[in-house]
Amino acid sequence: MKRNELLRLLMQQGCILHRHGGRHDIYINPANSKKQPVPRHSEIDDDLVKHILKFLGLPGNPNR
Repeated sequence: MKRNELLRLLMQQGCILHRHGGRHDIYINPANSKKQPVPRHSEIDDDLVKHILKFLGLPGNPNR
């Protein structure tokens, strides 16, 4: 999945950028206060996308 698609999905679900890290950006789900790093690669593996969504407590099918 393209990184921009993942970020768009996260923001549609209510997540916000918490801070920029060295190699990752940290996003937070304000509903449950869970934080998850998102790598700055242009392509993000689908298994990693599923993990990010699950950890943040978000529904979503990355393969839409």
